[in-house]
Amino acid sequence: MKYLWLLLYLLVLLWSGIAPKDRFTWFLEVIPAVLAFIVVIVSYRRFCLTPLLYILILLHAVILMIGGHYTYAEVPWFNHLSEWMGSTRNNFDKLGYFAQGLVPALLTREIILRKGVIAGRRWQNFFILTCALAISACYELIEWWVAVVSGEDAEAFLGTQGYIWDTQADMATALLGAVVALLLLSRWHDRQLQVLRSR
Repeated sequence: MKYLWLLLYLLVLLWSGIAPKDRFTWFLEVIPAVLAFIVVIVSYRRFCLTPLLYILILLHAVILMIGGHYTYAEVPWFNHLSEWMGSTRNNFDKLGYFAQGLVPALLTREIILRKGVIAGRRWQNFFILTCALAISACYELIEWWVAVVSGEDAEAFLGTQGYIWDTQADMATALLGAVVALLLLSRWHDRQLQVLRSR
């Protein structure tokens, strides 16, 4: 499975880097996926994650690479979806922010459960949600910094599309992703953690 994961990651990264709409935006969008890839490779032997988490990390990386190739505001499939729904806004970025909440939430959950960092499910869940929100807020700060430093070049990276509440909507979507991770994936995640412990 690890070789398939690696192959899929590299193929999508290669496709993403071939004639992207804007090279600067591509770099900004893809760099988190590349950093995640490095962390996954370096930590694989010392702290092997559950298969569920590896799949979700790959899916999030693919979302980032697609967004980098087209820019988030111009992903073709979501343009058609927006037209069908009677909207002028391409909401592919919201899929990215949903993943930005879901994946870090599950990663945080895995670390605190395996390391025994926090006792009690309520405190664990509170910490997981706040950690996912903090990551989302940090990303928004990075977007702001890039916009200040690069000026107009950052418009495609920010992907606000004229929506003044875009930053708040992004963080709310990330929080929704984190909540969905806890509500819908915890039992599946627990079963995989149990298998990992038994090894």
